[in-house]
Amino acid sequence: MKKLLIASLITTAFAMTPTASAADSISLRICEYVSVNDKKRLRGFLKANKLKLRSIFKNIQCNGQNLLVFAASSNALDVGELMIGKLSKKVIRANIDAIAEHSAHLAAKAKKRVE
Repeated sequence: MKKLLIASLITTAFAMTPTASAADSISLRICEYVSVNDKKRLRGFLKANKLKLRSIFKNIQCNGQNLLVFAASSNALDVGELMIGKLSKKVIRANIDAIAEHSAHLAAKAKKRVE
């Protein structure tokens, strides 16, 4: 009985430790939600995993682009507007030119937010 209990505790401890594949899974899921313009699921996923856009923005890239530029290139207007509202003005100001290459609508929203 003791051996079974110890073995199950060890297995549980290893299952709970985050791995690189878990981080890859999270970033892949976020990229999927952005690419299909699913703002509701993105918000729910971030909330369920206790993540904030400001904290993950630097670390996640989709197709070699940051999340905001990827949203503009994917024509994900709802998600792009969400990001523009949540990210700092400094980050938005740094990405306005890249956004403008892909989406005039998001570029206008970004310029309005920065002003």
